Amino acid sequence: MKNIWFLAILLLGAFTMASCGGKKPSNDIIAHKPVIAKPAKTQKMGDYKQQNSAQWIGSTYKINIDFRADASLPVISEGAQKYYDNRITLQILRKDGSEFFKREFTKADFSSYIDANYSKKGALLGIVFDKAEGDNLVFAASVGSPDTSSDDYVPLVLKISRQGGVTISKDSQLDTGAVEKSSSDDENEAI
Repeated sequence: MKNIWFLAILLLGAFTMASCGGKKPSNDIIAHKPVIAKPAKTQKMGDYKQQNSAQWIGSTYKINIDFRADASLPVISEGAQKYYDNRITLQILRKDGSEFFKREFTKADFSSYIDANYSKKGALLGIVFDKAEGDNLVFAASVGSPDTSSDDYVPLVLKISRQGGVTISKDSQLDTGAVEKSSSDDENEAI
């Protein structure tokens, strides 16, 4: 009978050890070290250069667009993520290589055509050549959310005249081929 009790205690002990994973209970409290969130690195939307050519007023013109993040401009916040705003250089060269037009654009150049929210939280997203139309080279421009997954932006039209004048207006249609026509001075402004 002694052997049966001994065997029962031995089996009960083995069962208890197996059910506890073979570890003795502990009174230690395990607390994880708090993770301090590092501020996210300020993002660039992607620097690029684009070249086009256009047949315009009887000649061929070369159009160079240089898009780059500019750390000297105010940083834009989209939630917790911060983005650099952009500076775009638009250069137009004549057929002989001489410079017809060159200017840098920032979001400030389009401030008359965007609301306070886009002025504060938006970025200059791009300028792209659209077409040659009469006495103007027509470009599509946009200011909006710097998040590349967003489609929140204000479409704009930028025109360069044969004298080198710049006119900006809101584009009421999302198609870059259709430019808003308006005779109102507050919608079209030469700068």
